[in-house]
Amino acid sequence: MAYCSLEAARDAGCTGTDAEVTAWIAAARERITAYTLQLFEPTDLVVVADVAAGGLVILPRRVRTITSVTPVLNGDDGPLIPSSAYRVTSSDVLGQIDALHLAFGGYDDLVVGAESYNGGWQGLWSRWGADQVRVAGSFGYAETPMTVSLGNALLAAEMQGRAAPSDADAAVDDSLDADDEGNNVRIEDADDDAPSDVVAPSSSTGSTQVDALLAPYLNRGASLIGGV
Repeated sequence: MAYCSLEAARDAGCTGTDAEVTAWIAAARERITAYTLQLFEPTDLVVVADVAAGGLVILPRRVRTITSVTPVLNGDDGPLIPSSAYRVTSSDVLGQIDALHLAFGGYDDLVVGAESYNGGWQGLWSRWGADQVRVAGSFGYAETPMTVSLGNALLAAEMQGRAAPSDADAAVDDSLDADDEGNNVRIEDADDDAPSDVVAPSSSTGSTQVDALLAPYLNRGASLIGGV
């Protein structure tokens, strides 16, 4: 899947076959994901998250639906937690956060270990001693925002352009020279005052224009999970 169309990427300056343009769109999308820590279309994902006081589990991406929740016990998955044992909130709703709220204070007489006479959910979780849960579901925006689509197209074209400098650029590059056999030899500037290479910030797509388009969508409160 892509955040922009082939036509949009070509309009932004991407060239080549459909397969080549698609590859640059995908590469740009990866940078956008790493920069924003967001998913801009519904995506099936499995995450592991910490259980905080009161049973609050902050999730790292915008929640659409949750299909399963299991406690992590000594590195392995415990029994499936029924949907009656938690509620889900999503930042899709203004004022809400992306989270699971485990029902530590309640009980379910139909769940072994969580019965009212057995301490309810609080007693069951205490016996489990689980500090984390594994959550499977659908995460991300319902639709890709227009500025994200534009950013994907612009970044794809910019990345392609940087990867393939023109012959004219190479011809005027005074850092290259040729030996007697025609091999390019880099001539280093020995001047002590020579400018150092500019290092792009790590928290960037590599394009200040695209960074500006994506700024409203930064999810800096989330940790990167599985590169997604």
